[in-house]
Amino acid sequence: MINPITGSETNKKVSSMNYYSYRLMIRENEDNHILKCRRLYHKYVVKIETERLTFIRLNQTKLRSEEYIPLRDASNTDGNAQNVGRMTILPATYIGSPRHMHEYAQDAMSYVRHYGTADLFITFTCNPHWIEIKQELFPGQSPIDRHDITARVFRQKLKSLMDFIVKHYMCLVRHAAGWMYSVEWQIRGLPHAHILIWLVEKIRPNEVDAVISAEIPDVQVDPGLHEVVIKNMIHGPCGTLNQNSPCMMDGKCSKRYPRTLISETITGNDGYPLYRRRSTADNGRSTIIKLNQQDIEIDNRWIVPYSPILSKTFKAHINVESCHSVKSIKYICKYVTKGSDMAVIGIGAENSND
Repeated sequence: MINPITGSETNKKVSSMNYYSYRLMIRENEDNHILKCRRLYHKYVVKIETERLTFIRLNQTKLRSEEYIPLRDASNTDGNAQNVGRMTILPATYIGSPRHMHEYAQDAMSYVRHYGTADLFITFTCNPHWIEIKQELFPGQSPIDRHDITARVFRQKLKSLMDFIVKHYMCLVRHAAGWMYSVEWQIRGLPHAHILIWLVEKIRPNEVDAVISAEIPDVQVDPGLHEVVIKNMIHGPCGTLNQNSPCMMDGKCSKRYPRTLISETITGNDGYPLYRRRSTADNGRSTIIKLNQQDIEIDNRWIVPYSPILSKTFKAHINVESCHSVKSIKYICKYVTKGSDMAVIGIGAENSND
């Protein structure tokens, strides 16, 4: 197979990826020692990505570059091209590259132009306690030791979630006109997806409570949902209860918790509604959780908005928001404006820029 863009080098790239796939495969009655090396295994996986980048860097002349002519012209016009180092362009086919993110944002804005703003903003986070992950771990391993299993299971769960929403629309009671999502990895090693859903029939203000809840469910009516919400949908606690919470910035919660208790859902000023959070005096519920080996009473002020049917089906942290702001597009495509990770270095010798 010879690719007209990259020539025979494509065979080398495909062969390299097939080799790594072979090395990472799990086989019955055969020990794969690489999968048992924990952090060394992580370094081995990162090496795969390094080889992909090396391939792109060494085959710049074989990649299509017509789209990059304005970039070269700007470099020649704005400064001394001899003093900017060797230019290496990541194509749009490389996931996470600036061009890939710009195309992603442009596709999203075309959705907005055709369908208007998105109706639902869903954040789906991987649950390391899923049985599908635990049953595949070797003895003594934790989910953080096997990112390959975490990624594979999360991909299957995400596909099931999208089919559940788009094809069955059981949680929405209406058809989805369009959708898009981006997948990110948290610092602690868990993937999560930001999903935007456009509905054919918009959710009316008086229908929000039928789709989204921000309250502790009744343990007598639905003990399964109550367990999932208490385990996955409580924020923090933070603030005066826990000043060391990761969400704390300048002494305040960056996620604006605890929220205000209100008896009815009302429209917010930022495109997101203020969901019903009833107090214990107004038929609301509370529960006891442990924080730093102490029992703390938690009420509806600390509950992250969720869809009961999604939470009960997938048993994970699934934040569901009714949004009507174009800012949601910017949020899931934010890496377009964040810039790339970089390090500032100094080079002493002349003409050694790279």
